[in-house]
Amino acid sequence: MLLYDEGLGLASRERLLTLRDTEDGFVIADADFRLRGGGEALGTRQSGAPVFRLGLPEAEAQDGLITMANRDAALLLEKDPTLASPRGQAARVLLRLFGREAAMETLRAG
Repeated sequence: MLLYDEGLGLASRERLLTLRDTEDGFVIADADFRLRGGGEALGTRQSGAPVFRLGLPEAEAQDGLITMANRDAALLLEKDPTLASPRGQAARVLLRLFGREAAMETLRAG
């Protein structure tokens, strides 16, 4: 049984309609993703940092962020293959933060 107040917003109404119409968890999760978005990296909203947009299809289509980041990473590795520069050190920190320490082993191997 779903109970609600008459003053529902559009997003709340959509959530309830989805729950009414299906018990398929994948459909519910997809509807929730469409309504709320993909979440945030490292809980950034709580600290006041901007919303994490990288990797969302609409962000890539709009800004080309993934392509831009890929080119920037390739340029960094070309100029600093061991990530020893200050910028390279920053990249190392990000690799650790996102649990990608294995990438450092690949870099060391050449």
